[in-house]
Amino acid sequence: MRAVAERRDRAAFTEIFDHFTPRLEAYLQRLGLDPGSAEEIAQDVMITLWRKAELFDAGKSSVTTWLYRVARNRRIDFSRRSRTEYLDPQSPAILDLPEERRFDAELDGQQRDDIVRNLILDLPVEQRDLVRLAFYEGLSHAQIAERVRIPLGTVKSRLRLAFTRLRRALEAGGILDTR
Repeated sequence: MRAVAERRDRAAFTEIFDHFTPRLEAYLQRLGLDPGSAEEIAQDVMITLWRKAELFDAGKSSVTTWLYRVARNRRIDFSRRSRTEYLDPQSPAILDLPEERRFDAELDGQQRDDIVRNLILDLPVEQRDLVRLAFYEGLSHAQIAERVRIPLGTVKSRLRLAFTRLRRALEAGGILDTR
C-alpha cells in the first residue's frame, strides 16, 4: 500500500487489485447486490484506493478494513440512489395508480428506516448486537461468530429469531405487506 501511496507503483496496485477485487465483489454480493453492480462498486473502490492511497493511515486500520469500509459505504450510497430514482410527477405511471397506492399515501423510506431502527432497539440484547454486526457492519454469520465468540449455529438461530420478531412487528404495524 505504501508503494501505491508514495510512488504510484502500478505493479503494487495491480497486486492489491488482483487480491482484493474478487473478495470485494463476493462481499458486496453477500450484502445483496447483483454481480454486475458488485463488480462496478468493487472497481470504484479500487479507483478510490489509487486516487486516495495517501489518505490511508495504517495506524488506524488495515488495508483490508479500509477497503471493505469504502465498499460498504459505496453499497449504501448505491442503495440510496436506487431508492430515490427520479419520477416525473406527470408520468402516466404515477397518474394511473389507484388512490390507495399513491406514493404520498405510503411511508417514505426514511420513516420506514426509523421504525425499523426503533424495533431493533426493542430486540433482546443478544439479538440486537448480532443484527447490528450483520447489517450495519456487513459481517457474515461466520465473522460474527468469530467476533463474539459464540457458535455459528447460535448466531444463525438468534438472527432468525430477530428477523421473525421484526417481521411480526412490521406486519402488526401495517408497515410490511404480506400479500
